[in-house]
Amino acid sequence: MTSRILHLCAIRDGSTPGQAPEEAAVVHPQRGAALVRDLLPGFTGDILDVLTGDLLGDLETAAANADDAVFRDPEHVTYGAPYRHPRMLWGIGLNYVEHASDLAEAVPDEPASFIKGDHTVIGPDENIPIPEQSQRTTTEAEIAVVIGRYCRNVEPEDALSYLAGVVPVLDQTAEDILQRNPRFLTRSKNFPGFFSFGPRIVPLAEVEDAAGSLAEVTVSTVVNGEVRRSNTVSHMRYDPAFLISFHSKVMPLFPGDIISTGTPGAVHIEAGDVAECRVTGLGTLSNPVTASS
Repeated sequence: MTSRILHLCAIRDGSTPGQAPEEAAVVHPQRGAALVRDLLPGFTGDILDVLTGDLLGDLETAAANADDAVFRDPEHVTYGAPYRHPRMLWGIGLNYVEHASDLAEAVPDEPASFIKGDHTVIGPDENIPIPEQSQRTTTEAEIAVVIGRYCRNVEPEDALSYLAGVVPVLDQTAEDILQRNPRFLTRSKNFPGFFSFGPRIVPLAEVEDAAGSLAEVTVSTVVNGEVRRSNTVSHMRYDPAFLISFHSKVMPLFPGDIISTGTPGAVHIEAGDVAECRVTGLGTLSNPVTASS
């Protein structure tokens, strides 16, 4: 995939998060935020449609050549989830050695992955509702990789070239349900609001430049402004390139598929809390926590 500079996102008006219409958008690092429909006349889809339609190159060219009037200040727009319906959403468990030791678990000999439904997806500032069935729900900050082109049977040394970018994630777990039986993993991970991502999907090269390398990227789980757990990608048992390769040998990966690469630590959350994911070069993803409605 050719070098890119655009951030991929969705922006909405100032209405209630998750309910106001969202429109596919990009952020040019020098020029600002612009709606995709203003750059590609006739476009009516979301960022997933950009990825599946192989429109990234067209967008880069259009953003470079567009009139200044198309752009707005990216600090004064409201972001939603970049898209709402990923075809495949993988999570990875126990991927940081220290997190596994916290839970008195051994790091698996192979990646321990699970799948989440798109009904779990929320964006920045949307509520994370605590399920009525759970008395101990946790939030887990993660860095996720977004597939940018068809990916099948690739090797780790080539895997990162298949990315559209990387994005902050808050992955939630009904931990008490999971602790009753490890076979309850799918159930414990799939309540509504249990996967927040955004605000922007950022090109990998930009994140590497900010941190020095992908291995040096720091991921932090933050609750109520306090950094509760933090670690670097270098302390993953299975790095993002290996995870892409491993899963591409299980099944084809398609544009827009997401692999969330694991957390440095899960933190118990309650209604009234504010959960955050902070990632070097990606900024902050923040969501309030509420009681189940």
